[in-house]
Amino acid sequence: MNYFNISILHKGKKQIELVEADNKHVAKAKIRSKFPHAIITKIEPTSAPVGVVFEDLISWFRKIFKKKINIDDKISTIRQISVMTDAGIPIHDALNDIASNTQNDQLAEIYRNISNDIDAGRSLSDAMEKYREEFGYVALAMAKLGERTGSISASFEKLANILENVRDNATKFKKAVRYPLITLTAMAIAFTILIVVVVPKFKEIFEQFKTELPLPTRILLGIENVMSNYGLYIIIAFIASIYAVIYFYKNNSEFKMFMDKLLINKRFYLINKVIFLSTMHKYTLVFGELIRSGIPVLEALQTALGMVDNDAIKQKLESVNINIKRGLSLSESFEQTELFENMLLQMLRAGETSGQLDKMLGKITQYYDMKFQDIIDNLSTYIEPIMMVFIAGLVLLMALGIFMPMWDLGKAAKA
Repeated sequence: MNYFNISILHKGKKQIELVEADNKHVAKAKIRSKFPHAIITKIEPTSAPVGVVFEDLISWFRKIFKKKINIDDKISTIRQISVMTDAGIPIHDALNDIASNTQNDQLAEIYRNISNDIDAGRSLSDAMEKYREEFGYVALAMAKLGERTGSISASFEKLANILENVRDNATKFKKAVRYPLITLTAMAIAFTILIVVVVPKFKEIFEQFKTELPLPTRILLGIENVMSNYGLYIIIAFIASIYAVIYFYKNNSEFKMFMDKLLINKRFYLINKVIFLSTMHKYTLVFGELIRSGIPVLEALQTALGMVDNDAIKQKLESVNINIKRGLSLSESFEQTELFENMLLQMLRAGETSGQLDKMLGKITQYYDMKFQDIIDNLSTYIEPIMMVFIAGLVLLMALGIFMPMWDLGKAAKA
């Protein structure tokens, strides 16, 4: 948003009004609406007021350091809403009771605010709309479904099941990569200590050699020289680079698209499969549940897109809605995305023809889940060869770099 200083002549007096608008034309329209009989003499762009900049800065810091709602707490409270509404307790009473009993302060405040909005005459889905970021697209869709069918309890029970499934897969993936990450980190620390502590002691000996040192030794000495003189700068640059990538990934749509395309590229061993399978599993899971619950196909597709974090995949899936509006079938639209295997497309066609689309989507979801679980269960097996090659390379470099000059010295002494 831009700011403009607009000089006007109003009731015989000159005054300057600060206006927030996208451009000069919008700013002029706002002034004419506020002062219909005023004469505009000058419009100048200006910087945002100090107060606005300060507020934006505070909100930016709050957004960065804002603690995410624990998904276990979220699932627990959603199940409580399902049970309490199924028992006949009014939704606003259920929300107030949950807010009073939950230990999560963020959720307590959110549920109180939603309850107050419902008491003021708003629907549950409208009241939850303000907390789209906290609850997600699926929660809003299930709330709307509950209002449409008159069964909030059934909708929120399905919502809890969906969130549990997503949580379990995320937890399983984190556990699978924990061991390789710890191992690689330990090796990196050990190698750094050897370079900084051990190599300098041999450096004094190597400097006495009048012959050219072997390549591995020169590599070690080069690394030692860089680490000794620029180690702190390298660490700072490395950390800054990580934060820069994370920042631009979250705030720059073009950079995020570039990274998302890169991550699902076939050259990224395992990473591309994990991202693709987990994304397609979440997408088909939510889409199938929404179809099973009676939500129209176009609305279900749009809602399921909210579960897709990878922009490269999302861009292809967004074309499905467009093609359906043009008159193509669901299977034909999915075929054009080139994301689905022929077997899955045949299952979709069979589901459309027989009127059992929800069942076929359930089977497709099971297929993606099976593939995802298989790759997660065997992640260590896939990664171990890479880790062994990496570790062997470091050990070989250290051994050759230190002992090859010693061997040459021994041969020279014998001669």
